[in-house]
Amino acid sequence: MFYEPKDGHGLPHNPFNALITPRPIGWISTRSSEGYDNLAPYSFFNGVAYTPPQVMFSCTSGKHDRDGVKDSVANIKETGVFCVNVVAYEMAQVMNQTSGPWDKDVDEFSDAGIEKAECKLIDCPRVAAAPANMECRLTQIVKIEGEANTVVFGEVIGIHMRDDCLVDGIFDVRTFQPVGRLGYRDFTRVTELFSLKRPQE
Repeated sequence: MFYEPKDGHGLPHNPFNALITPRPIGWISTRSSEGYDNLAPYSFFNGVAYTPPQVMFSCTSGKHDRDGVKDSVANIKETGVFCVNVVAYEMAQVMNQTSGPWDKDVDEFSDAGIEKAECKLIDCPRVAAAPANMECRLTQIVKIEGEANTVVFGEVIGIHMRDDCLVDGIFDVRTFQPVGRLGYRDFTRVTELFSLKRPQE
């Protein structure tokens, strides 16, 4: 099968997301300039550089009361900071609860019963029980092709890791089984690893 996206795919559901899998989930926490806390998952998320460490996430829809972006992006525009929380398998259901189209003054931490903690270097909440949290300083926001597509880049300036996730000095994902996004309504979790050496290593 071949199709051009501009012409449509002719399938019951769009296959695009199913082609780019598994995708890590950036569970983004922010605080508005008015003090409202927000927590929302984004599956167009990844690390983009080592030195300095940097991450990105993409917002692909918006709200009329937030100038065409979601609460996360609007808050980051206001404050210049955000936190990325790593999603463990045991948190999948509550993570999904935070994906709802709630009003900007709804605290998703409270709504989903998620314990929050304060970040150390930025004025922002974080998921207290997450395997890891990355405190980020906004570096740039880029509007890309499409009506509501916005990419947020940030420098990671502080990292929290749960002690029980460190095994012999390695951050071992098997201790918490990170959740990945697939296509459609599907998710996965990491339970097995294999290693490959690069040529000439």
